[in-house]
Amino acid sequence: MITAFPTQQKLLSLFDYRDGVLYWKESKQKRDITQPAGHLCATHGYVFIRLDGVLYRSHRLIWCMFYGYEPFEIDHINRNRSDNRIENLREVSRSQNNYNHPVRADNKSGHRNVSWHTKTKKWRVVITANKKTHFIGQFEDFELASLVAEEARAKYHRIST
Repeated sequence: MITAFPTQQKLLSLFDYRDGVLYWKESKQKRDITQPAGHLCATHGYVFIRLDGVLYRSHRLIWCMFYGYEPFEIDHINRNRSDNRIENLREVSRSQNNYNHPVRADNKSGHRNVSWHTKTKKWRVVITANKKTHFIGQFEDFELASLVAEEARAKYHRIST
């Protein structure tokens, strides 16, 4: 059964928003209105709130409370999934959301878009944007490669805030 996302009006009647945290307006059953609504999921890092038997990510409810709709993708600008302050949230496309992911666990260089090229014995900078791969260059100096990668991300991964 598919449940419709709650309306802005319903969310505003149920919750108070304070600095990125939702609080229930009314105390029902075991709810304590002095404590934040929902719970932090240690596995995913998101705050989840159960509403009418359905689990919702808190940041999606907050977005709807402010803007009146649920976008397809919401990005946490500072990459902290539990920081749901409205100024830390922005609507993005799926690819834009992927641009802001942290360094992958299997990344050996420790920096996004920088990898060691064994044949040339240099640091390689490659970036993908809008389904196109851009070879930026190869560098002997790791710090320079990291800086170039950061500049390339700023150029190719433009995200409006």
